[in-house]
Amino acid sequence: MAPVITLWPPGGEDGPDLAAAYAYPDELAAPFVRVNFVASVDGAVSVDGRSRGLQTPADQEIFRLLRRLCDVVLVGAGTARAEDYGGARKPGHAGVAPPPIAVVTGSADLDPASRLFTDTTVAPIVLTTAAAPEQRLAAIADAGADVALLDGLTPAHLLAELDRRGLHRVLCEGGPGLFGDLVAGGAVDELCLTVAPIAAGGTAGRISRGPAGAPPQQLDLAGAIRDHDGTLLLRYRRADRPNG
Repeated sequence: MAPVITLWPPGGEDGPDLAAAYAYPDELAAPFVRVNFVASVDGAVSVDGRSRGLQTPADQEIFRLLRRLCDVVLVGAGTARAEDYGGARKPGHAGVAPPPIAVVTGSADLDPASRLFTDTTVAPIVLTTAAAPEQRLAAIADAGADVALLDGLTPAHLLAELDRRGLHRVLCEGGPGLFGDLVAGGAVDELCLTVAPIAAGGTAGRISRGPAGAPPQQLDLAGAIRDHDGTLLLRYRRADRPNG
């Protein structure tokens, strides 16, 4: 089992080298899918419908780091709406342009006046299909979206499009439905899971929700960090990949 390292303050001299611990594998020839979630100790994925109530300082530090390290942020439209997503603004790894937000939506139901389109320095990528309503497609294209019409929205279709664009360091931020589809498709390479020291109760769902009967995906613990406030930052890799 990976050692538990106390992290305080985040990024401080006595803490671990976070950039090295969370670095993507070198020389990727295909998309590597990292999923990032925060959950309470009793398994809730949100408080009052949003993840903000679960976030801790260490979780926010890792959230910002993971965005800097990735080529693209992949997110479902429901999460983008619920969390009021803005676009990417800060430079990514090696000081290159900010990673675009790639939103998965079969209906193209996105508000052209939302922060996703108005608060960004990089055009969002909208991954959808030709079956989406034409008026919605036109509206988000007019708002600046880079619209990609795919043959389907399965993990294979999504990752093939990201691969075509050379976006190999993939950071998926949910929601549970998209995560569940990636699990069912055997497409999750790494899970970064923050366990917040909160018992949330309520009716919140879990971090993954997928089709019934899908085989589970075996993961191995690759890293564990404990913050002084009880937050656990866990990193799991798929069992057929080496830990790093």
